[in-house]
Amino acid sequence: MRGKVLSYNDLEGTGLIGGDDGQRYAFTRGDLGNGVRSVIPGTEVDFEIVEGAARNVYVTTPAYSGLGGDKNKIVAALLAFVLGWLGIHKFYLGKTTAGIIMLLCGTIGWVLLFIPPMVVGLISFIEFIIYLVKSDQQFHEDYVVGDKSWF
Repeated sequence: MRGKVLSYNDLEGTGLIGGDDGQRYAFTRGDLGNGVRSVIPGTEVDFEIVEGAARNVYVTTPAYSGLGGDKNKIVAALLAFVLGWLGIHKFYLGKTTAGIIMLLCGTIGWVLLFIPPMVVGLISFIEFIIYLVKSDQQFHEDYVVGDKSWF
C-alpha cells in the first residue's frame, strides 16, 4: 500500500503513516527498509499492513529532496561557499554554537594575524564540498536530524 508519513519522532524511532485507504498505521525505525534510519513528515512511502501496523516501509519519494524538505543541501552548500567565513550555513542548519564560533573567528579573528579566518574559510570550503557530495538522505540524517556540526 502507498501512503505518506504523517509524523516521526526520531528519538523514539516511532511514527505514523496515513495510508491511501484513509487509515493511519503506526511504524517503528526497524520497519524502515533500504537502510533508511529516519524520515520526515510528507515523505511518500510504500508499506505492508501486518496486524494493523505498517511493516516493510520503503521511501518512494523523499520529502527532503529538492526544495520540499526541511533544510536543502544545495542552499547549505551555497551558504558555506559564499558566506562560510561567517558561519551562516551553520545557523541555517540550526547549529548555533558552531555558527557563533565561525562568526567570531571570521570577524574578530583578523587581529590574530589572519590565521582564524583562513582556517574558518578552509573549513567552510571543505563543508561546501561535503554537502554537495552527500546524498539527500545522508545529508538529512547527518545535519538536519543528527547532531553533526562539523564535517
